[in-house]
Amino acid sequence: MSNYKEHRIAVIGAGVMGTNIAATAIGHGLPVVLVDVDEHVVEEARTTTLNHVRHAQLMGALPADRPLGTLTTSVSVEDAADTTAVVEAIVESPEVKAKLLTELSALVAAGTPLISNTSGIPIDELADWVTRPADLLGTHFMNPTYLIKMVEVIRGPRTGDAALESVADLLTAMGRQPVVVRDAPGFVTSRLLHPMLNDAARIVGAGTATVEDVDALMSGCLGHPTGPLRTADLIGLDNLADSLRVLHERTGDERCRPCDLLLDKVRAGHLGRKSGRGFYDYGKALS
Repeated sequence: MSNYKEHRIAVIGAGVMGTNIAATAIGHGLPVVLVDVDEHVVEEARTTTLNHVRHAQLMGALPADRPLGTLTTSVSVEDAADTTAVVEAIVESPEVKAKLLTELSALVAAGTPLISNTSGIPIDELADWVTRPADLLGTHFMNPTYLIKMVEVIRGPRTGDAALESVADLLTAMGRQPVVVRDAPGFVTSRLLHPMLNDAARIVGAGTATVEDVDALMSGCLGHPTGPLRTADLIGLDNLADSLRVLHERTGDERCRPCDLLLDKVRAGHLGRKSGRGFYDYGKALS
């Protein structure tokens, strides 16, 4: 049984996934340092994270026998130095991730797991940028993290046993169920899901069906919980487009080339629930 009191994590990146991961950890009693680029971003992220925690409590998704963990916000990655694990949850850009992982690798103690919450970049590609590749592995949390218990864990060719065991223990302490897969572009979930979301957008763009009808058919006929286009809005259409580009560049699969309608929405700033409008209109940005 994992002891949640042994863990103190840093989450780098206070966007949709960073605040979700932080809320899940706090809700299970783990102290969290949440880091992003400026004070305004981290103050908004503090409110968002605590709102996630309250929602999780209302949904009965948190253990009743644990006090909430503390949340510390910071604009300096140096505040991650004394944590027991670091989760990178920034934009899906290999160059930006590589720069951050290089900095983190020089900062944290040997044996501290460096966890990339990438949706598709191969872990072994990122491992070229860290001092100790054995400490690096991937996780792919789903949104909302505090409600979805299963987490895809990606073991790169150079990931060590100690890092894998440490992250499995951390996820157990956070009430998550890890499923370990081998390294590949998109791993399992993104490799299957993201081309399907792109196809759904392409069908709408071609005029075959409306957004609502695509989601209704996928939900009513094929059992998709929310429909692919509502799912795309929840992921963030910019994040989806970035992930698709990563997959297309590394696999050559034309289904992964972001379709025109998806790119048009990103250019218009219609990014999904977080911006208040995507394939659907939500009235206001998601907090």
